[in-house]
Amino acid sequence: MRHQDAAELAAALDEIRLAPAAEGTVEMIVRRPAEDGREVLEGGHLTLEDGLVGDHWRARGSRSTPDGAADPDRQLTLMGARVIDLLAGGDRAAWPLAGDQLYVDLDLGVENLPPGTRLAIGDAVIEVTEPPHTGCAKFSARFGSDALRWVNSPEGRALRLRGLNARVVEPGAVRRGDEVRRT
Repeated sequence: MRHQDAAELAAALDEIRLAPAAEGTVEMIVRRPAEDGREVLEGGHLTLEDGLVGDHWRARGSRSTPDGAADPDRQLTLMGARVIDLLAGGDRAAWPLAGDQLYVDLDLGVENLPPGTRLAIGDAVIEVTEPPHTGCAKFSARFGSDALRWVNSPEGRALRLRGLNARVVEPGAVRRGDEVRRT
């Protein structure tokens, strides 16, 4: 996959900013059954205990908790479909490489969805949490160092180009094509 350079990424911001603010769509659901494993799903179930059922979030744990247990504020990650489509060069088969569970066409920016915002997705409700979702070495290897700098820049963080963290507050089924809306 060809990595986008800084100029291409900057030129795409206007299109990314056109993502809907109040009601969007689930474009892809990806379960991670193991480290670096990916399963694209037509539908899944979100629970309070496990996030996306079958995802390895709980088993993986977290470096951000004192005991290494899974961080409930990082139970789910959402990434903007317009951003990942740009980074993947329009190849939907490459979207799961980002490692997120839900890819949505929605404005994920901090101003639009501050921490505490609740989103209805299918039958479930999730809540945007405080911890930032940032790019890492794996993200850089998959999408390029320019992409890593872009998503982690001040503007990239404000727009949440790398996505956001969330937790499940009402369990339920989610399906590709479901509406995502603020509650």
